[in-house]
Amino acid sequence: MLKRRHLDSTQPHHRRALLLKFSIWVIVGYLSTFRTAQAQVYLFSNAQVQFTSEAPLETIQATNKEVIGAIDLQQRTFLVQIKNTAFQGFNSPLQQEHFFENYLESHKHPRSSFKGKLIDTFDPNATGVQYIRIKGILNIHGIEQERIVRVELNVAPKQITFKSAFTVPLHEHQISIPRIVHQKIAEEIKVQVQGELKLKQP
Repeated sequence: MLKRRHLDSTQPHHRRALLLKFSIWVIVGYLSTFRTAQAQVYLFSNAQVQFTSEAPLETIQATNKEVIGAIDLQQRTFLVQIKNTAFQGFNSPLQQEHFFENYLESHKHPRSSFKGKLIDTFDPNATGVQYIRIKGILNIHGIEQERIVRVELNVAPKQITFKSAFTVPLHEHQISIPRIVHQKIAEEIKVQVQGELKLKQP
């Protein structure tokens, strides 16, 4: 006799899935606070964030694919959120551990975020490349800083992709670098973000 298999929500992979779904609904809820039925909300898909530290003695790169976000074109609002411990690709496991524990202090600050307004108009029906600026609050390491970031959007008949690049000075987010590794970690980190936009279905 076959037995039914029950999903255990306490298992790690099920907890991650539930947290991801919850985070997406939180983002959509934030954007829909003043939304009407005609609003166009686009969700992030296949998004990733990559950072690069280019210091005199070492280059460090890591990529994070646990990125969720949304844009409400009617309200001209956006929100992006990443899980800090999801960065992969360091030069060594010890380096990754130091990044999580000593620099981002992910046990205190599990997520980073960027939320705000679109400065320029984006037309999802106009095929081709469009450039817009977004202005908002970048929260890293629990420290908020206002930033204006330029975004490139490429609109194709069945796909909208986006990418952006900017720098993050570590001192602005109170991330201190020990003197012993000062030549191995850059004071300004290069950040690249890319992904797709998918229209949220009713």
